[in-house]
Parts: sequence; structure tokens; C-alpha cells
Amino acid sequence: MLPDQLEEALQPLWGGDVRLRERELAALVGRGMITMIDDRLALSERGRTKYHEAQQLVEDARQDLSMGIGMDEYAMAVSVLERMSLNAERLAR
Repeated sequence: MLPDQLEEALQPLWGGDVRLRERELAALVGRGMITMIDDRLALSERGRTKYHEAQQLVEDARQDLSMGIGMDEYAMAVSVLERMSLNAERLAR
């Protein structure tokens, strides 16, 4: 991923706070999670391992939280929350 692409993808998390962005990127580099390859940012082996661990934690939490909820109910809840999030973004502009 090119640095500009990362900037665009993570803009909602950093909200334009350049110091926060720089601090977080430096922390990821410092922990060996990301690296630069041919002017592109890439997950290191450690970064990929942590990414997969995080994915598993999210999936485990999703399963625990949706216990007893049918797939249709879950899909409807996610859809409603996505629309609410989009509305909140629109209103914040």
C-alpha cells in the first residue's frame, strides 16, 4: 500500500491529526509490525501474525455476542448500524 493510500484509508481514525498519525505509524514501525518495501508500506511477518490474531479475536467476540441470534437478525442489525454510522458521518461534516 502506498503511504497516500494508507493516509486515505485511515483518515477516519486519525481525523486529520498529523501528530497522532505520525506517533501511531512510528509505534507500528518500532514494534516491527510494518515495513517499507519499494516505497510501499507492508505488514511484516510479525504484523501479519498480529493481524490474524486480531481477526480471530474479533470473530470469537462476534460469535459470542451473536449467540442465539439468527443470521437474518444479525444481518439486519449490522445493516441498521451501518446506515446509522453513515448518517452520523454525514451530520458531522
